[in-house]
Amino acid sequence: MPHFSAHPLEEPGVSSRFIDPCILVIFGATGDLTARKLIPALYNLAKEGQLPAQFACVGFARRQKTHDQFREEMREAISQFSRTKPLDTPLWDRFKDQLFYHISEFHEEEGYARLKTFLQELDGKLGTKGNRVFYLSTQPSFFTSICEKLHSSGLIYDAEKVKDKWSRIIIEKPFGHDLNSAEDLQNELLCYLKEEQIYRIDHYLGKETVQNILVFRFANSLFESVWNNRYIDHVQITVAEDIGIGTRGAFWEEAGFIRDILQNHMMQLLSLVAMEPPVNLSADAIHDEKVKVLQAIRPLAPEDFDSSVIRGQYGAGFIGGQDAIAYRSEKNVSPTSNVETYAALRLFIDNWRWAGVPFYLRGGKRLPKRGTEIAVIFKDPPSVLFQQSGKKNEPNALAIRIQPDEGTSLKINCKVPGPSSPIQPVKMDFRYGSYFGMSPPEAYERLILDCILGDNTLFARQDEVFNSWKFLTPILEHWAATPAKEFPNYASGTWGPKAADELLERDHRKWRLI
Repeated sequence: MPHFSAHPLEEPGVSSRFIDPCILVIFGATGDLTARKLIPALYNLAKEGQLPAQFACVGFARRQKTHDQFREEMREAISQFSRTKPLDTPLWDRFKDQLFYHISEFHEEEGYARLKTFLQELDGKLGTKGNRVFYLSTQPSFFTSICEKLHSSGLIYDAEKVKDKWSRIIIEKPFGHDLNSAEDLQNELLCYLKEEQIYRIDHYLGKETVQNILVFRFANSLFESVWNNRYIDHVQITVAEDIGIGTRGAFWEEAGFIRDILQNHMMQLLSLVAMEPPVNLSADAIHDEKVKVLQAIRPLAPEDFDSSVIRGQYGAGFIGGQDAIAYRSEKNVSPTSNVETYAALRLFIDNWRWAGVPFYLRGGKRLPKRGTEIAVIFKDPPSVLFQQSGKKNEPNALAIRIQPDEGTSLKINCKVPGPSSPIQPVKMDFRYGSYFGMSPPEAYERLILDCILGDNTLFARQDEVFNSWKFLTPILEHWAATPAKEFPNYASGTWGPKAADELLERDHRKWRLI
């Protein structure tokens, strides 16, 4: 049986234990996430020997289909979306026998009773010992009712009373739509679960480059010694997508960019970049330091909402040489929609390390290219040497690329060979794929495995979610009260509204090209 590090940042073999047998139940198994991410992730875990032999996956959905039909659909999904190709036929023949399908409505109590019986039968056949992971790949409106039905059916165990088996819930974002709703949802879930049984998944935290942020910072004195306001001028975090909202119009009309991406993905990246060294690598120690960052963010004053926060919505344009329609022309979108597809903001973290250093966050849909990057821009050296007719040398910049080309680059200034001695910026570049000769595992592989192991280090703790909402909720309330008048305000295929460039220009800075 395979063994694993008890913590994703610890060296293998330092503190390891065996992975428990279990059954993973996916609610909303006919949805896009299951086909594109979850089942391919399980397949790759199986391929690398990281799933226990005593394992099963049960899809839970209302559509009528047989076990074999579900398996065939998942085989096609793996063939199309798995990071490893081609499909390994002998592996698939073993893996498919661990896939099952259960038909029920989410609110149907009798369906949960049948699920309990079926899972107990699988325990007897496969030796899964009653351990359960329930993955809620559904609309957030179903979270509470599913947990209530699982609890009333005896499928969620009381962690204080039941010691010989365990049950855990993975919840997809968004966790609430503002601070009050997040607190209400948490209180509802705590009627049926303990906090340690709740795993709030943010797939960005499962990306290798994100996990490497702490190693990069705290295992290299070269960088940690300059990771402060004495040497750093500002920090930029960009999450750019070239696609539109596609078939997600109804969802996006309720969510928007802040709720769907900024509140979770970008705030998590911010907290990892800005946190203090944890006292150890335990989940609680890391979460504690991330929360301190979020608590130290300076609240925005009413006058800041228009000067420090920019919203945008894409209009018609061109992406990759092809026509792209406006957001308001997308399916299931109101022709007068006020929902943002772009956001940019400036914030400050009021603590000793970061006092006075602005953090600029931006992201949106229908931008020129896909890319997620953290850029740390260092302060200029004194302007005494190496002046080029009054032209300033470019500042040193450290870029951590989260996707798609995972890696890190450091931009420094260098002399060009020759007698004229011009200075030119050059890059010292590291890429995961080229250096290690392999593509990093998909984020869902790491996160599903961590949940089975009972390690919540790479999941969001409740106070992280609450403090993120605490900062962003006033912005959402202000936007709801003052609809945008200029939407759409950027063309598809451009880098967002002009006001986002002006946000940095007022500070005598500019957005970094990615």
